[in-house]
Parts: sequence; C-alpha cells; structure tokens
Amino acid sequence: MVTRRGFLAGTAASAAAAGLASGVTAFASAASAETQTAKRALEFYGPHQMGIEADLQAVTNFISFDLKPSVDKAAMLRWMSLITDDISRLSQGDPVLADPSPELALGAARFSAYVGFGPSLFRKLGLEDQMPIGFGELPKFKIDQLKPEFSGGDVLIHVAADDPVVLSHGARGLVRDSMPFATVRWTQSGFAHTPGMVPAGVTHRNLMGQIDGTANPKFGTEDFDNVVWISDGPEWAIGGTQLVFRRIAMQLDTWDQLGTPSKEEVIGRRLSNGAPLTGERESDIPDLAARHPNGLKVIPDFAHIRRAAPESEGERIFRRPFSYEAGFNAQGSLDVGLLWAAYQANMQNQFIPIQNRLAEVDLLNKWTLPIGSAVFAVAGGVRPGEVIAQRLFF
Repeated sequence: MVTRRGFLAGTAASAAAAGLASGVTAFASAASAETQTAKRALEFYGPHQMGIEADLQAVTNFISFDLKPSVDKAAMLRWMSLITDDISRLSQGDPVLADPSPELALGAARFSAYVGFGPSLFRKLGLEDQMPIGFGELPKFKIDQLKPEFSGGDVLIHVAADDPVVLSHGARGLVRDSMPFATVRWTQSGFAHTPGMVPAGVTHRNLMGQIDGTANPKFGTEDFDNVVWISDGPEWAIGGTQLVFRRIAMQLDTWDQLGTPSKEEVIGRRLSNGAPLTGERESDIPDLAARHPNGLKVIPDFAHIRRAAPESEGERIFRRPFSYEAGFNAQGSLDVGLLWAAYQANMQNQFIPIQNRLAEVDLLNKWTLPIGSAVFAVAGGVRPGEVIAQRLFF
C-alpha cells in the first residue's frame, strides 16, 4: 500500500529527476549553440584582408596606433610579421604564441582583424610615393567638430567577432605584440546585432532606429569589387581598400521627440524596412514635407538619402557601421552614436563628393555630429608564408 507520505516522496523524486533531465537537456542545448558560435571561422588568407567582405559581427574594436620615433621600415616589417601570425591564429580560435591566457581562446566566433595605414605613416617613413591613388587627408567639412581622442593615427587594427570575450582576448594579444613598435592613440568599441537577430549581411539598425546598409553593393559581385577593392597603383595596395572612419554622435533626446513620419522624411526611408519613401502618403508635419507639383509626396530634397545619392558614375561606397554607447550623464541623456566605416577604391572620387553634399544640406545634421575622423589605406590580402603589407616595407 502506498501511503500519502510515500506518494509525495515518490512524486518529489520524479519531479527532481525530470527537472534534472530537463536541466541537462537545456545545458546540452546551450552548449551545442555555444559550440556552433565558437566553430564559425572566417578565412584569413586570400586576395583581400579579412573582416571587410563579411557579414557584420556582433562586437568590434577600432584600435589606432602612433609609431614610436625609432620605428623604421624594417621595424614595421617585424611588427607586421607578429601581427600576421597573431591574426591567423586568432581567426581559427587558437591562442597567439606565448599567450599568457590561452584558456580565453574559446573559439573563432568569426573573429577578424585587418590592418590599415594613415597618411601620417607614409610621411614619417618617407613613403609618400606608395600612397594609393586618391588617398590622403580628408578636407575639413563644416559640420565637423572633431576631437583628437577620436581622430587620426598612423596604423589601424580593426578587430571584430561574435563574442565579446573572444574579441577582448584577441585585441589584447594584438595590442600586446604592438607595444614595442607603437603606442595606442585611441580605441573605440562598438556593437551590432547578435547573429540571428536580423538577416545575415551588413544591414544594421542603428540607435536612431534606421536600417543602415540597404544600398550597399552585394558580396561576391563585380559591382562590389569595383566599388571596394583597389585594382591600380602601388603593388602592396592591390586587393586592398581605402577606409574612411567617422565617429558620429547622435542627439537622441530631440530625435525621440519626432514622430515616425517626420523621422522618415529626414532620412528619406521608412523606419519599418528601410525602403525609400515613395507613394502618396501625406506628411503629418507640413513644414517637413516636399510636394511634387501634382500634390503627391516625394522624397524631400533635404533628405539624407537624396543628398547621399550618387551624382556621377562610380560615386558609391560600401558602408559597414557599428553602434557605440558610452553611458548616461547625470541628466539621463545617453552618449551614443555610430562608428561609421566606409570602404572604397578611391576616396577622392567616391566618399568626398558625397560628404561635401551632406555637409552642405542634410537635415539629418540637426541630430548627428561627426566628432571623430580618420582615414587608412588597407593593404591587400596575404597568402600562406606572406606578411601583411610586406611589399610596402621591404
């Protein structure tokens, strides 16, 4: 005969066993998901450096360096040799040589890193004749309020990954091996979506709610190659690109006071899906509306996408932006914005004409402010046995 006490004990035991089994199953499922994230790796070797023609990762760090006075071309080659070996290992989820914390090499997690060089490096090393066609310092745009702690630099190492611990560990190793040759000028951290939150690719919903990257050229196409990769000029740069990096602060307190129709007219796109504004929908705010003579609503002349639209053949860029967040102030305002990265074969012909128009008339400038800026010539890719940018420093 089963007593009430025995029944309750049996029920508790069964429940405990079921809970344990459920917990084990959940743990195994989570471990499996973690393993899948850890195993995802990007190819290091190839005609281009990694981390550019790739789906956007979850977290990132842009690290800018200034050369130490004693560094010459031979020292640069030694530095690039160390960095090349480091990146090739980290991209496979392996620790770097003499890693003091190898247990933090948890997996690849789509870790990537590439190296670029600022105009100041070419001046310091007497390599001005090795600068890619169209590359150089940006002009000062009237909307800029640049801060030195977010701008410039001789060398850039841009790292990204799908896991923050993997990113931190990898960045630490790269910086540690860079210290004999340079000092850190600035570091800027950002984030995008966790994989699976949005469709794979480089579209990114920034903290203004906009979908950025919808007009990008598609990976693996001739169009992408023509827009992004350098095909003429110094040998070391063939297969590389020119990066324009901008730190753009967002004024969310006043932006959030606008309704959706107003926000869409400032950008020229629908917030729901990033599609350009078209059709006959009337604006809720007449002073922000632009009217076609027949009365139909059109994209306003001051809208961001109209000002950024190419006006000549080849005037396009590839955007790969990340968001940043630097905390709240005492009044509850959030210091946020965009780590905006644009890649092109020739920034003189591609980025600068677009930015001149945006600086002249773009209603979005009321809510955004460039506070950091830098440009870097990114070297072409490497094959096994080669060193990043070796042809520049031999």
